[in-house]
Amino acid sequence: MTARMDRRFEALKKEGRPALVTYFMGGDPDYETSLEIMKALPGAGSDVIELGMPFSDPMADGPAIQAAGLRALNAGQTLVRTLAMARAFRETDQDTPIVMMGYYNPIYIYGVDRFVADALAAGVDGLIVVDLPPEMDDELCLPAVKAGLNFIRLATPTTDDRRLPTVLKNTSGFVYYISMNGITGSALPDPSVVGGAVQRIKGHTSLPVCVGFGVKTAEHARLIGASADGVVVGTAIVNRVAGSLTPDGKASASTIEAVTSLVRELADGVRAARPVAAE
Repeated sequence: MTARMDRRFEALKKEGRPALVTYFMGGDPDYETSLEIMKALPGAGSDVIELGMPFSDPMADGPAIQAAGLRALNAGQTLVRTLAMARAFRETDQDTPIVMMGYYNPIYIYGVDRFVADALAAGVDGLIVVDLPPEMDDELCLPAVKAGLNFIRLATPTTDDRRLPTVLKNTSGFVYYISMNGITGSALPDPSVVGGAVQRIKGHTSLPVCVGFGVKTAEHARLIGASADGVVVGTAIVNRVAGSLTPDGKASASTIEAVTSLVRELADGVRAARPVAAE
């Protein structure tokens, strides 16, 4: 198994704070701008990067991430170019974990064995594949884990104690807890409810539990980070990209700063999540 993810969460545990996990859509609004965003994320405070694989028919993405995927596809982004983006990022950053997140169809078309080998060669550490349940682990999860990639599973409010062991069986890296039923970009859930859910999941695994869906501001990150091992932010970042674009949908001079300024704020939020532990 690649060691970057474990090293990062161990280091953060010693610091006494949760991770900031940032999602962006690979290729949005174009390859070059997207790569610059990726390179800028760690310096702005991102601890783990989720690299979105654009797909034409997503099932869990809200309108903002769907639009980002379409912008990327229209700009020529492919799975080959998304892997190339990870490879280019690794030329200057050997420490920040990369998780590729998306859907199985592009990977299936690419070829599972080829994809796993190319992802490892590109410096990818883990995968989140939204539409592959544990019952389909033979398709991608087991080959990926065997090769050394983390396979990060999603748990939801409806994943009860009977289902959790099945969900967690081949999970590694961290557990991604979706804090509400619905699509990305929904409203922030009750932090006290999230805290209870995180503790319930921790009763079944020693893996870090990261919480996403609905986190938009530094205050949200602080509240969720008080109980979670990581805070995942995606839609808010994608919205910053969209809001910075020119009227014809192109990157502007402010696109990179629009993203990094938000990430800096979110990083401040996770660092304020556990003031007692940090003292």
